[in-house]
Amino acid sequence: MKLTALITSITFLCTPALAEVVAIDGDTLALDGTTYRLNGIDAPEYGQKCKGNRGNWPCGKEALATLSSLLERGSVQCEAISEDGYGRTIATCFSDGIDVGEEMVLNGLAWAFVRYSDVYVNQEAVAQSENLGIWQSDNMPAWDYRAEKWAVAEQEAPEGCPIKGNISRNGRIYHPPWSPWYSRTKVSLDKGERWFCSEAEAVEAGWRAPRWQ
Repeated sequence: MKLTALITSITFLCTPALAEVVAIDGDTLALDGTTYRLNGIDAPEYGQKCKGNRGNWPCGKEALATLSSLLERGSVQCEAISEDGYGRTIATCFSDGIDVGEEMVLNGLAWAFVRYSDVYVNQEAVAQSENLGIWQSDNMPAWDYRAEKWAVAEQEAPEGCPIKGNISRNGRIYHPPWSPWYSRTKVSLDKGERWFCSEAEAVEAGWRAPRWQ
């Protein structure tokens, strides 16, 4: 074997396979089959809209797009902290050495989730002082947005269990009331579809949350 061919062969064997990573929403990602919920932040839900300097804007979609862009910067590593009961691992994740959760808060595309951690409180203050993203106006935090949607949906759901379990070609997917597809999703009990009272119940039964890309 020629020397150049040998070097090429060795280089190929020593090059690690790229990790498969995808943003699920503005604060959740999947890395090599594990779903990670970013610690210390709560991004707008995918279907959520926010008030801005030029009217309403799709802050949930922009949060997802920004997280996707951050994950494309380089190698992604996540440092696990705990489990959240929804089949996800709470973690701090880095892309090319950059803390992506911190970047989401600094860009005004996520709130500091102080109910669980105050790690990004200072970064939130910076984004708020510069009127970035969600801080352009008085916008409803994601946790209040979810609570409001839940309160309305549980009034009409069977036994007050408003999560819709849908079966499609993409598998068994559950839709909480804040899913943009919620109103269009029908539950057909004769097809094995069902209602759930919590996300944890849906996950335990083998259903997964929707992915937007």
